[in-house]
Amino acid sequence: MDSDVKEEIPVHEEFILCCGVETQVLKCGPWTDLINDQSANRPKLLIFIITDPNAQEIKDIYGLRGQIEHKLAFLRTHVPKKMKLVVIGHSIGCYISLQILKHGPELPIIRSFLLFPTIERMSVSPNGKIATPLLCWLRYALYIPIYLLLKPWPVNIKSLMVRMCLRMMNLQISSEYLFLNMLEPSCLVNVAYLASQEMMEVVKRDNETIREHLSKLTFYYGTKDAWCPKEYYEDMKKDFPEGDIQLCEKKMPHAFVLHFYQEMASMVADWLKDDLSKIEY
Repeated sequence: MDSDVKEEIPVHEEFILCCGVETQVLKCGPWTDLINDQSANRPKLLIFIITDPNAQEIKDIYGLRGQIEHKLAFLRTHVPKKMKLVVIGHSIGCYISLQILKHGPELPIIRSFLLFPTIERMSVSPNGKIATPLLCWLRYALYIPIYLLLKPWPVNIKSLMVRMCLRMMNLQISSEYLFLNMLEPSCLVNVAYLASQEMMEVVKRDNETIREHLSKLTFYYGTKDAWCPKEYYEDMKKDFPEGDIQLCEKKMPHAFVLHFYQEMASMVADWLKDDLSKIEY
């Protein structure tokens, strides 16, 4: 985790069936079959990252409740019951992280980092006031141009558009696969559907769950975040003065993954290093 140590971290992409849907899993580090591998080399800790998304089948799998149940099912099905867990959430992933703590009390979660957390009052946030009418009232009208404009485009045209957008945003990303998926009409429709539910359901902060698990939680708010403005940070500090509730001093935006991913990764690694030194396995 030291900044002066550089090593090649193996990254493996895999698609599994979870809750009846094909699920993309990115595995970083010496990943093994955690359930069947009982060797001494099997990792003792799993870091589970829930980004701003995307057994029995789950009803409404692309809705907010379905996404929460999907993550719970993955942890219960593909991770050994006694394996320690660290959960990192970003944006709506923070809301999902809290719901995992609430509905998965049997999961051995020892730490949870909530980065730029959209866990309350989304529809009345500065961005929410703009997004809510579009997503909740005009969503179906948006579907028509999405399908008419994007469906006929061949892959090479979509790839060209992605490269142009990445160049305009000054992003150096080796793979266009993820961004090409975002130009698929079905993907955009699912994103809009999930976002509309977020506007309607992420209203009141779950103080009961936060209070119960406060010692495990770190909240990291932005100074200029139009999804969770600074007043949300101030309210959290007032309601939970003993909690680890921090305000970003590095002027990172809500979408830090575009330009500040290295800074954020180093910071979280330092937090985690301090915590792991105090944890008995």
